[in-house]
Amino acid sequence: MGERYDCTECQESLYGHKYILKEEKPYCIKCYETLFSNTCEVCQKLISCTSKDLSYKDRHWHSDCFLCNKCSRSLVDRPFATKNEALMCIECYSNEYSAKCHACLKNIMPGSKKMEHKGNSWHESCFTCNRCQQPIGTRSFVQKDANNYCLPCYEKQFALQCVHCKKPITTGGVNYHDQPWHKECFVCIGCKQQLAGQRFTSRDDFAYCLDCFCNLFAKKCAYCTTPISGLGGSKYISFDQRQWHNDCFNCKRCCVSLVGRGFLTCKDDILCPDCGKDI
Repeated sequence: MGERYDCTECQESLYGHKYILKEEKPYCIKCYETLFSNTCEVCQKLISCTSKDLSYKDRHWHSDCFLCNKCSRSLVDRPFATKNEALMCIECYSNEYSAKCHACLKNIMPGSKKMEHKGNSWHESCFTCNRCQQPIGTRSFVQKDANNYCLPCYEKQFALQCVHCKKPITTGGVNYHDQPWHKECFVCIGCKQQLAGQRFTSRDDFAYCLDCFCNLFAKKCAYCTTPISGLGGSKYISFDQRQWHNDCFNCKRCCVSLVGRGFLTCKDDILCPDCGKDI
């Protein structure tokens, strides 16, 4: 008598019956399905070993149960998407959840490249410069009056031109005498130091930093010989074609300040009345 060949689980003989080997152990169809078959997500029935088992993220379906949650079309061999674990065909998913292109107003399909800016979305091919109509892609751009422009087109159409170098001013800039300048172009006519953000003055329509202006045009103090700017409300004393800083207008002998007081002169010197008595 030959050796018995039985189901590993129920011990029933498998001679003359279909069976399945799993890890080299034989199982009758009933025991195999009970032990190893998956349960369908939709109908909650076992997926028999003679049926097609469709799986996605550890979930399983009969092929007849693998349907779009919205339109009930079969998703077998078709692209699909999920939302809150519900299966949806691409068309239904797009109608429900996909962003609409700001330009063509059509849905942006899942998986396609999407461009976003300030809450709006575009197809990559629709995200174009309003002037040259070329796709902007990942290049820098400027938005003006709800339209997008690549930088070269924006500069040609809208950007102010610096009166010095004649090139477009794309960021910042300085306005002087109602004319636009780049910050790096707006410099002192004397020392070429940038004047943006610091005090300056002008003469004959040329801009000067305070140091250059004082060195070139300011009167010199009769005592310390340094320039008297007279700018910003600084005070100075003028007498007989000579000028003094307020702090320098002192008696030559006793050094007392003569600002607001009477004084005497002796050649190039100024003296207080007390020191002048000895002259």
